[in-house]
Amino acid sequence: MAIGVWISLLLYFGLMIGIGFYAWRKSTSSSEEYMLGGRQLSPAVAALSAGASDMSGWLLLGLPGALYASGLVEAWIGIGLFVGAFVNWIVVAPRLREQTERYDNSLTIPQFLSNRFPSKAMALRTVSAIIIVVFFSVYTASGLVAGGKLVQSAFGEVVNIGSFSDYSVGVWGTLAVVLAYTVVGGFLAVSLTDFCQGVIMMLALIIMPAVVLFGSGGGGYGQASETLAQVDPNFLSWTSGLTVIGFFSAVTWGLGYFGQPHIIVRFMAIRSVSEVPTARNIGMTWMGISLIGAVSLGIFGRAYAVRNGLNVEDSETIFIVLADLLFNPFVTGFLYAALLAAVMSTISSQLLVASSSLTEDFYRLFLRKEASEGEAVMIGRISVLLVGVVAAFIASDPNSEVLGLVSNAWAGFGAAFGPLIILSLMWPRMSGAGAVAGLVAGAVTVIVWIALGWNSSFFGLPGIYEIIPGFIAAWAAIYFVSLATESTGEFRAVEAS
Repeated sequence: MAIGVWISLLLYFGLMIGIGFYAWRKSTSSSEEYMLGGRQLSPAVAALSAGASDMSGWLLLGLPGALYASGLVEAWIGIGLFVGAFVNWIVVAPRLREQTERYDNSLTIPQFLSNRFPSKAMALRTVSAIIIVVFFSVYTASGLVAGGKLVQSAFGEVVNIGSFSDYSVGVWGTLAVVLAYTVVGGFLAVSLTDFCQGVIMMLALIIMPAVVLFGSGGGGYGQASETLAQVDPNFLSWTSGLTVIGFFSAVTWGLGYFGQPHIIVRFMAIRSVSEVPTARNIGMTWMGISLIGAVSLGIFGRAYAVRNGLNVEDSETIFIVLADLLFNPFVTGFLYAALLAAVMSTISSQLLVASSSLTEDFYRLFLRKEASEGEAVMIGRISVLLVGVVAAFIASDPNSEVLGLVSNAWAGFGAAFGPLIILSLMWPRMSGAGAVAGLVAGAVTVIVWIALGWNSSFFGLPGIYEIIPGFIAAWAAIYFVSLATESTGEFRAVEAS
C-alpha cells in the first residue's frame, strides 16, 4: 500500500482524535454537556451531524452496491429517505427541541417520554432504553462490517495480525478509533467530527462519480448508457421489475426518520428553535448532493467495470475498488477516509445515544439515583465501551451485508419510536398506556416479521419491508389504547406548543 494512502489516513485519524480532546476540555463536565453538548450546536454543525450520523457506511457501500447490482430501480430507497428526512425536519425538529428542554430538560428520548407521560414513566424509560440498546447494537455492527470490508478489500495484504483476519482487524480497528474520541469527548466531539466527516463524504461523492464517468476509461454518459443497455436493457429504468409491494417497501424507508434516536437527538441539541429552518436547509442540501452522488457511483461504476473488464466480487465494495484503481495514493487515502467518515460518524452517534440510555435510564433510574454528574459521565464512558464491544462481536461474520443490517435496525427504530414521537408531540389525547402499547407493538411486529422471513417472501408474494407493518401496528396501538384510557395531565407540553 502506497505511503500516500497511509499519510492521508493518519492525518484523518489525527484530526478526529484531536477534536475529541478539544471537546473533552470544552464540554464534558456534566451529563447535559456530555450527552447533548450543552444544547449549543450551531445550525451547520447540527445539520451535518444529523446527516452524517444518518448516512453511514450504507451511503458509500450499501446503496451504490444495490444500484451496481440491480440498476436504477434501487434509487427509490434514496428518494423515500430524502422525503422522510425533509418531513422530519418540518414536523419533529422544532417541536422536539422546544418540548425536551421545557419538560424538565430531558437529555434522552426515554427521559422525554417519561416526562411527557408520567403515569407510565418507569415502563416507558425501561422498555424504550432496552429497544435502543438492542437495535443500536445491531446498527453499530453494520458500521463495523463496513470498516471490516474496507480493510479486507484495501489493506488485506498488510494487516493480518496473528490469528486475526484482515476483516477482524478492520472491525476492531474501526471501533478503537471511534472509541478514542467518543469516550473522551462525548456529544460535542461526536457532533464536530460528524461535521468534518459530512464534508469529506460529500466531496468524495462528487469527485468519484465525476472521475468514473468523465475520466480515462469512463467514456461519458452516452457510452456509459450504451454499455449498461448491453448489460441489461432495463438497467436505467425506474420501474422495471418494480412491483407495488417493492415500491412501497423502498420509499417507506423514509418513515424510519421519525424514530431514529441518533438523528433526532441532534434536534434536541440545536441552540434554539429559531435556528431549525437554517439547519434544515443546510442538511437537506447536503443530503440531496450526497444521495445523487451515491446513485451515480453505483450506476456509472457498473458501466466502468463492464467497459474495463473489472471483476467486482462484492458489489458493496465498488467504492473501494474504484478508489484504489483511479486515483493517486493521496487522493485514494482521502477517499478511504471518506468511507471511514461515513462509518465512524454513525457508529459514534449510536454508541453515545445507547450509552446515554444505559446511564440515565438504567444506572440513574435503578442503581444510583443520587449519582453525581462526574459519576454519570464516567458511567456513560463505560457504557460506550460495552456497547461497542457487543457490536463488534455481532459484526464478526465477514459475510454480513451492510444494507441488510441497516435495514433491520432502521425498521426497528422507525416502527417503535416513529409513531410514538410524532403523536406525543402533536396529539394531546395520547395517553401513557397508549405510548407503551405503541412502543411494544412496533418493536415486536418488526422482530416477528424478520424472524418469519416475511421481509423476503410474503406468502408467495415479494417480501414486505418490516417497517410498514411495524409502523401501522404502532400507530394503531397508540390510537386505540389512548382512546380507551385516561390521558389527563399528560399533555401540557403539547397544549402549550
